[in-house]
Amino acid sequence: MNQERQRLGLVIRGSLNKGIEVRLDGSASVEDMAVGRYVTIEGQKRRFFGLVTDVSLGVSDPRLATAPPDVSDPFISEVLKGTSAYGTVHILPQLTIGGDVTSLLEGPQPVKTVPGHFSSVYLASQEDVELVFGQEDKERFWVGNPLDMETKVCLNLVELVKRSNGIFGKSGTGKTFLTRLLLIGMLQKSAAVNLVFDMHSEYGWAGGSERGGKVKALKQLFPAKVAVFALDEESSRRRQVSTDFIVRIGYDEIAPEDMVLLRQTLNLTEAATEAIYQLYRRFGWDWLRQTLELKDADETRALLDELHIHEATYQNLRRGLGTLRRLAFLVPKAGDNAVKRILEYLDRGTNVVLEFGRYTDITAYILVANLLSRRIYAQYRERTERALGEDTAPPHPLVITIEEAHKFLNPEVAGQTIFGTIAREMRKYNVTLLVIDQRPSGIDDEVMSQLGTKITCQLDNERDIDSVLAGLPGKSELKQVLAKLESRQQALIFGHAVPMPVVVRTREYGSADSYKSLTAGEGLSQKQAEKDIEELWE
Repeated sequence: MNQERQRLGLVIRGSLNKGIEVRLDGSASVEDMAVGRYVTIEGQKRRFFGLVTDVSLGVSDPRLATAPPDVSDPFISEVLKGTSAYGTVHILPQLTIGGDVTSLLEGPQPVKTVPGHFSSVYLASQEDVELVFGQEDKERFWVGNPLDMETKVCLNLVELVKRSNGIFGKSGTGKTFLTRLLLIGMLQKSAAVNLVFDMHSEYGWAGGSERGGKVKALKQLFPAKVAVFALDEESSRRRQVSTDFIVRIGYDEIAPEDMVLLRQTLNLTEAATEAIYQLYRRFGWDWLRQTLELKDADETRALLDELHIHEATYQNLRRGLGTLRRLAFLVPKAGDNAVKRILEYLDRGTNVVLEFGRYTDITAYILVANLLSRRIYAQYRERTERALGEDTAPPHPLVITIEEAHKFLNPEVAGQTIFGTIAREMRKYNVTLLVIDQRPSGIDDEVMSQLGTKITCQLDNERDIDSVLAGLPGKSELKQVLAKLESRQQALIFGHAVPMPVVVRTREYGSADSYKSLTAGEGLSQKQAEKDIEELWE
């Protein structure tokens, strides 16, 4: 029997809810059994496909545990191994593949029963994995490989963009690299057009690698399909980034609703937040400039009395608005409309990455991402409703990518923000989210439950792990799998875009070969490809 069909052992007990226990054959080394590996179980009527969630040791005679035999003699050790002392693995069956009419006709099906006693268990072959996850095609994108296998695991990106999704993991585990891969996949397969709020300037022109060097980002790899917008022109110039548009936001573009999310970061009281609405009713869209320019004490006092705003509330608001005044991209009157420009690119099928440059303060990020997203979403909603009424094609699916997602989607504000609305509506108006966060427990539970696919790198906080896995069948078993992930280049993927949870070693990104494979079919000339490779190693 070849390696692809190596028998591991026999089923000895188990249940549908808690999984299957397998006793390993004497020829199967327990040290080769890694959590997250795939196996198949040959039942009498069905073949089951599942993954290893635990590895343990057992003895048939309890006395062996309290009084271990002398195993210095290799013969005695060999006799005991696999008989009196043995290894066991715990398997969580996920799918049935072949063996019954439904599986043969319709492909892998969710498991609804368990294999019988003494069913044989084998390591999954490359063909088994391809049968479950499919092969790379016009809809599926290769994201990584199973542990200890070279088979490609593919995500169905058409299904992925139908719902909002999340990428989670503690700092330094590779969330940025995974996000780049996912964005490239959507770009390659034309599954959706992307608007990326790039807080640390990692997705536009170039980004940092885990080894301290630079890697190419979306604009370098796909110059015709990606536009770089920037808030900080000086930072872009220093980094020698060619920008398509410099974003400026006018005071008269900021509505009271854009300020709600800033209450925590600006330390505004509830009364100060309410005062913004009163000032807006008094001054209209010019409320921010008028408020910032109030200087005359008597005039200010008269205005506060007229609007019934307490002096302490006004001072609290002024301190908060003073923080906004220091943001150079905010101007009294913008010369061009950023929302209009972004929509022009999105309508042409061009992905937009908005780099924040030196404005990495969470206040700037929340203000800009919320303001632009609210207006773009309103446009998509109007266009979708018009398309329904006129029976015409709706706008191309849009994915909005946000980092530090718990700042936008925590329980206190999720119900009031555009991002909470998008997450709950799924793809009602052809807009979904890709949220990136290292603290998933800070995201509202309802929003987490609406995320269709979750890609999770290593997490070590119990609350974060419970939040990510909430509501997932086999949660306790998968919790062990997640806890055993390596700190880099490994992730657990589960949800709408994959037929079952899968642990992957993420696809390589940053080498000349990886760039070549990612841009295959994009019409790059051989000369340009050679030039890129030379630049990479200079």
